[in-house]
Parts: sequence; C-alpha cells; structure tokens
Amino acid sequence: MTKTKELKRVLAATALAALSAGQAAAQDVTFRLAHWLPPTHPVQTMGMTEWMDAIKAASDGRIDFQVFPAQQLGAAPDHYDMTRDGIADIGYVNPGYQAGRFPIYSLVEIPFHMDNAPRGAKAMHEWYAPIAEEEMSDVKFCLANPHDPGTIHSKTEVKLPADIQGKSVRPAHATMARFVSMLGGAPVQVPAPEAREAIANGTADAITFPWGSIYIFGIDSETKHHLDMPFYISAQLMLLNKAKYDGLPDDLKKVIDDHCTPEWSQKFSEGWAAEEASGRDKMIESGEHTLYAPTEEEVQAWRDAAAPLLEQWTSDVGEGADGHYQGYVDALEANDAKF
Repeated sequence: MTKTKELKRVLAATALAALSAGQAAAQDVTFRLAHWLPPTHPVQTMGMTEWMDAIKAASDGRIDFQVFPAQQLGAAPDHYDMTRDGIADIGYVNPGYQAGRFPIYSLVEIPFHMDNAPRGAKAMHEWYAPIAEEEMSDVKFCLANPHDPGTIHSKTEVKLPADIQGKSVRPAHATMARFVSMLGGAPVQVPAPEAREAIANGTADAITFPWGSIYIFGIDSETKHHLDMPFYISAQLMLLNKAKYDGLPDDLKKVIDDHCTPEWSQKFSEGWAAEEASGRDKMIESGEHTLYAPTEEEVQAWRDAAAPLLEQWTSDVGEGADGHYQGYVDALEANDAKF
C-alpha cells in the first residue's frame, strides 16, 4: 500500500470514528434528577436507585443520571415548576405541597382509601396517568410513589378527633392541613425536611408522618405518642421535563416508557414501604414510645370526621368528580389496596 493510500485510509477511519462518536454523543443523555429527601432516605437508596440502574442497563449505558437530593436545586414545593422549566429533567414531586393546584390528584390525600403502598402505587398509576395528561399537561407523568400509610405522632396523647382542638399540627399536605383546621387545630405547613425543627422549637405539637420517617428525620426524640392506625397517605410523583423527553431518540424514549409503568410504580414503592412499616416495630421494641390503638368506635369517629373532606373534594373538582372517584376506588379494589 502506498503512503498516499495509507494516509487516505487513516484519514477515512479517523473521520468515521469521529462521526460515530458524534452520533453516539448526540444520542447519549444525562438526566438531572432532583428531590428534597436526604440522600440516605430509602426512596433514593432503594426505589430510585433500582429504577435508575434498570434504565441504565436497558439503554446500554446511554442514559445516565445526576442526582440532586436534599433541595439542592430548589425548595420541596418548587419541584413541579423546576421540572416544567427544565431546572431539573426529572423531579420527585409532592403535589400536595401546592394547595388547590391539582384538584383531581388531591383525592389520594383524603384519609381511609389506600391501605397498601406498593399495590396502591400501581392502582394510583393506572387511575391517574390518563388524568395527568390534562391536569399536569406541562410535564410527563412517569411514576407514583405513596408512602406506607401514616398517622398522627404527637407530644401528648391523641385518641380522638377532638384531641386535635387547640393543637398546632404539621400536616403532610394541603388536604391534611384542611383536616386539621376542620378539627380546630392550627396547621403548620412546612415540607418534610423542615418538620423536625417545627416540632423541636415548639411551633408544632404534632405531625402527620409515616412511621419510619419519624426516625429518618430525627423526630423520634420529639414525639412519643402515636395513633396506632393506618390513616392517610402522601403520594409523590416522578415527573419528566417534556422537552428533555421529546428530544430523545425513539429507542431511548422506549426505554423511558418501559420504566414509567404501573408495575414500576409498584416496584419503586416496595422498599420504602417496608422501611416505613419497620419504624412502628422499632418504636414498640424501644419501650420509649406509647402507641394507642383506637377502638372500632374511635376509628369510626375519625372516618366520620374526615367525611367532609370528600364532600369538599367533590365540590372543588365539579363536573366529572363522581367518575374520577369511582375510577380511583375501582383501581384500588382491583389491586387489593382499598381500606
């Protein structure tokens, strides 16, 4: 081979390699994933990590993630807008932090509906995914992630709805804030990362939280009394920036779509639910906490007290509310997740 031909071959190979590298780079993507929990929280170390690893594997490493925990990119209530605006490519969002913005979604926040988080996550996904196309049309819905049913944790004993009268309570979301107000309490609305401070400095007397998170956020030293019944859930959503998703090549879109399913909502929620449930056992074993199991009559008193929340939700949603409600109940029942 002459030197001229050899030079041409080398140049052609170099050009081809550069073109291939450029094409690969154009197809590779890193998602900035923002959430407001500590990086040691089970949501990140379990469900979120499993989900990201599965996507990386399914994309042959062409999709990667950069995680920003603990409100690094913005405050917890801002994560929806951060995702919409592209500050984050994926946001872990609690819609309940913004009262009245997503009225249909807020049905899941009303007590005494869901009694199992993983199966409930699947049911919620099946019910809400088509609704999200309109109610959250400026982002792409991906996953639902409710926590294991939570309850009321307090500095002094709470047995009945009347015991909330005069107390300041950190509610999980806007619906629980409304419930606290209905019962004569004062809601202290701060996101989860700021809850311990509110309890410790006396701003709040009680908190609605899942069991394990009392330990995760260091609130176990502040609240020693616990209403021992499954009560309510707070459900977070994994949402994607639309422009980021729309800019993916078709094969990578399919990878994302394959990991934004009801089955993945269930899988994503399993580890956290187990960790939350274990918090109750830990409290019992410690001997430092008082758990009060209400009687059937007392549980009914709580149900009766919560009934106006559904009436208000129906009024807020207006036309179509009955159909949305029945769709949610049907999905819960079909997945064996209904109280």
